[in-house]
Amino acid sequence: MKSKQHSLWVEKYRSTDLNGYVGNENIKKTIQQYLDQNDIQNFIFSGPAGTGKTTLAKLIVNNLDCDYIYINASDERGIDTIRDKVSGFASAASFKSIKVVILDEADFITIQGQAALRNVIETYSRTTRFILTCNFVERIIDPLQSRCQVLKIVPPSKADIAKHVASIIEKEEVEYEIDDIKVLVNQFYPDLRKMLNTAQLSTQDNKLIIDKSVIVSSNYMPQVVKELSTSKPNWKTIRQIIANANISDFEGLYRYLYDNASTYADGNEGMVAIYINEYSYQSNFRIDKEINIMALIAKLIELK
Repeated sequence: MKSKQHSLWVEKYRSTDLNGYVGNENIKKTIQQYLDQNDIQNFIFSGPAGTGKTTLAKLIVNNLDCDYIYINASDERGIDTIRDKVSGFASAASFKSIKVVILDEADFITIQGQAALRNVIETYSRTTRFILTCNFVERIIDPLQSRCQVLKIVPPSKADIAKHVASIIEKEEVEYEIDDIKVLVNQFYPDLRKMLNTAQLSTQDNKLIIDKSVIVSSNYMPQVVKELSTSKPNWKTIRQIIANANISDFEGLYRYLYDNASTYADGNEGMVAIYINEYSYQSNFRIDKEINIMALIAKLIELK
């Protein structure tokens, strides 16, 4: 039987062993020790989007003698998924050494669903392991975190990611300019998935052609913080900065606002963190994410 051939680069070149996985060397050593024993702990992989959490989870099950189930929790987040699909899989008979449940984007699971998951983990601890991935580990309830080994997935350096992207483009026999790789990395870092998808969509007649007019500069984020740092920040000015950036994904901005809170919070860093946590979580359920980020900006201005 022939193996499935992926047309998407991001799937075609997804690492299948630890040697091909870029970055996080200490975590790779830890996981390899478990793989050598053909058993693993329950894991939570936490980190920004596109940094390889799902790849690492799939890599693990592909190198274990196990049965596994993959569930995207952003689509199936309720308690019924845990009670029916997860519990059903964990309780079923298996001829493999262990069973593994991968819950991708587990920070979308409802509080009730997470509480039910805790019970499933306890009930089937002898036969089933669980791998949860999430962007925000603080959205995972403490009883779940305490039953898992939490590993923070750190993005590789820009230089390492650039080499990786270039190597994939070369394997596809696509001509490219070094400056185009730099544009992709600077725009989408640390999201490797977005870099590869954009590169593939920008390939014409075996040549990478990056339309720099539609690649948004990340310089808009310092501009937002600069305006917030003034004595009287203007909401309309910030809205215009964000509108000019022409983006729809504000995950990077939430993090940037958090990392640079000390420059504009005037001693209210704690409240800034609370607001950012609240609005970044709400953004997962909002159709118009620009309205959500501008509501956060209004709250931050109120703190001045």
